Amino acid sequence: MSVTRSDLAAYCINLDRATARWAEMAPRLEGLGLPVSRFAAIDGRADPERIRDALDAAAFRANMGRDALPAEVGCYLSHLAVWEQFLETGKPVALVLEDDVVFHDDFLPALDAALGAVAQWDMLKLNRIRAKLPVRQGRAGAWVLNAYLGPATGFGGYLITRALAARLLPRMLPMRLPVDYEGTRWWAHDFRLLGLEPFPSHVDDGGDSTINGPGHAGAVKAPRHKRLGNYAMRAGNYGRRGWGMLRRRIRF
Repeated sequence: MSVTRSDLAAYCINLDRATARWAEMAPRLEGLGLPVSRFAAIDGRADPERIRDALDAAAFRANMGRDALPAEVGCYLSHLAVWEQFLETGKPVALVLEDDVVFHDDFLPALDAALGAVAQWDMLKLNRIRAKLPVRQGRAGAWVLNAYLGPATGFGGYLITRALAARLLPRMLPMRLPVDYEGTRWWAHDFRLLGLEPFPSHVDDGGDSTINGPGHAGAVKAPRHKRLGNYAMRAGNYGRRGWGMLRRRIRF
């Protein structure tokens, strides 16, 4: 099976209050020539009751060694809401972008190659924060398709199939991890997560994160003794990913 751009539902998540961010992002999207819909992000700072209902605060604190930021929960819920809207379209694949993505010159050819190889993946990352210990699984045109023995975080730009969005949605609440942690736990949710490398885009928030604030000042780490659960989870995930690769017969 292969799909083309005409089969694609495409969204860019943007907070209503992040007008400067959208003023920078909109021309980038127009330059692509893709019909990308702006999706009004859920503002975690403006809806504390919704945030409280969606979050397992104790589990998040145990997993991450810190409290969840309201904007972080809003980001999580925004991705889920995009998946819900995507499922209503009947389209087979969605392109989901955050509003700090910078597209490389090869983004559209890379997208076409990725869509042509949709039979090989359920979620495909088009940029990353981390993409450690890649394990080559094949090619999509000029690009390599990699699985990852290490963490593969960042949700700035990715493709997701209709079948995976439908399967993940009931599993994602309450929130116990950031969205790019929970949404990439392929070994737990039983799906094929790959990255398209070299990545055809990257993220650049200009040092002004809509989650952590200017200079990422809100990203304050707890003392080390309070992060023991996080260290244990991260270490254990290497084993879980390794076992998952063996179970899925992913070749090393």
